[in-house]
Amino acid sequence: MVLQTLREHQMYAKFSKYEIWLKSISFLRHIVSEMGTEVDPKKVEIVADWPWMTTMTEIKSFLGLVGYYRRFVLDFYKIVAPITRISQKNKKFKWSNQCEECFQKLNECIISALVLALPSGNEDFSIYYDASKVGLGCVLMYNGRVISYALRQLKKHEANYPTHDLEMAAVVFSLRCGDTIYMELNMKFSLIIRVSSTFSTRKNEISNIEYG
Repeated sequence: MVLQTLREHQMYAKFSKYEIWLKSISFLRHIVSEMGTEVDPKKVEIVADWPWMTTMTEIKSFLGLVGYYRRFVLDFYKIVAPITRISQKNKKFKWSNQCEECFQKLNECIISALVLALPSGNEDFSIYYDASKVGLGCVLMYNGRVISYALRQLKKHEANYPTHDLEMAAVVFSLRCGDTIYMELNMKFSLIIRVSSTFSTRKNEISNIEYG
């Protein structure tokens, strides 16, 4: 297909400068293959070998690296919250046992991260969403495979929302997280609410929406 496109537009490529027929490629700190998108193993090694942190600068560097792969980690912001708190301004640096547990948990999550699916077609998409007094979260899935996780903490004014408003905020957050995918694929999907710690198979009243 690529060679045919070049031929049709009378364009030329020097084979010594290109690699073709590869089963996987490294792209923007990810490995992309026919199986999907995964974390670059070189970055996994860096996370696994990350030294003991003793300064704010080291903490922010670590958060910057693992934060880049947050869409691979379910409940990322919940896990990282204790470390994030001590990195805030006017906070005294104190590496607690809770911080150490979070650090180890993040390491495990990055090392064992899923291979995220690459969608094709515009059907069989599901968005699982959740809302609590802590934050909003969602999981975008295609054919039963995860495309991306997303989570954020509540804003100050959102902490006063009643339950139904929080759920609607989670719906809006879910749609905004993947709006590029939805629009490009003109996809049809189901919104499914998450109940307690497990996902419900009960579809929300807002379901089978055609977006775009």
